[in-house]
Amino acid sequence: MDFQASILQDGSPMESLEKQLICPICLEMFSKPVVILPCQHNLCRKCANDVFQAANPYWQSRGSVISGGRFRCPSCRHEVLLDRHGVYGLQRNLLVENIIDIYKQECSSRPLKKGEHPMCKEHEDERINIYCVTCEVPTCSMCKVFGAHKDCEVAPLQTVFQGQKTELNNCISMLVAGNDRIQTIISQLEDSCRSTEENSEAAKRELCARFDALAALLEEKKLELLQRITREQGDKTGFVQGLIHQYKEQLEKSSRLVETAIQAMEETGGAAFLMAVLSLPRIVEASKGGKLEKIEHGYESMDAFSVSLDHLAEAVCALDFIPAEEDEEYFDGEEEEVEE
Repeated sequence: MDFQASILQDGSPMESLEKQLICPICLEMFSKPVVILPCQHNLCRKCANDVFQAANPYWQSRGSVISGGRFRCPSCRHEVLLDRHGVYGLQRNLLVENIIDIYKQECSSRPLKKGEHPMCKEHEDERINIYCVTCEVPTCSMCKVFGAHKDCEVAPLQTVFQGQKTELNNCISMLVAGNDRIQTIISQLEDSCRSTEENSEAAKRELCARFDALAALLEEKKLELLQRITREQGDKTGFVQGLIHQYKEQLEKSSRLVETAIQAMEETGGAAFLMAVLSLPRIVEASKGGKLEKIEHGYESMDAFSVSLDHLAEAVCALDFIPAEEDEEYFDGEEEEVEE
């Protein structure tokens, strides 16, 4: 107790202690009962309930059939999960409540120093104790009676103080609840961004697989058509090569007969000439021309194997993604939600 008294007698430790006993919501000293959050931070039960109600607008009351709710600690943003009892299920911090009692008793027993209360700048010995509603500034009684605010409307300082504190408290609660909702939307947008990236990669893989399959099918069809051209080429060149061989044999026989005929023409005697032209019937038959096959005009043409790919090229150029109606409905829903 001696150590505590020495702390309370010093002004600076008192101010430090008071800062530790300030609620982060209402910015006032904790009011009983004080609840302790799972993250070890403290809140007034009323402030905690205001934040909880703002973050869970559909939570009805203690004893409701609703399972519970959640909100974020205004000091560290830690998510606090509550059961069906709401903030009434949180544990009270009796130690902080006892410290507040001791602090208030010590403050009430200490005499009020002149510098601890704001003083009027126009009247140095007068404390600021009223509020000028017209000018919206705090002032002193002398300013109202004789000074610049004698024609203004005034109100008790404590009344205006409580009203503005209540309004500020409500604004803080709404801001905290709004921050929770914004954080939730940010988390949803981040999840949507990750899902979009994953779905995009999956769509790319599927698109590449489909084009690879189409390319493989085209390659297979190309090889099939090339084989057909090669077979036709072999048949035609084989037939022509056979004709060339036959014509070469006929040319060789004809050359020999020409030689024989020339030699016979060189004989001057009748008997010798007639003996030399015993093969005349064969020469006569050969001179009439052979009966070998011939190829038709345009036999070497391969125009029958021409392929038109214009329709495939048009189809490839016209390739596009299939529009999905549900995507349009989804985006409409998102726009409505953002507007709200």
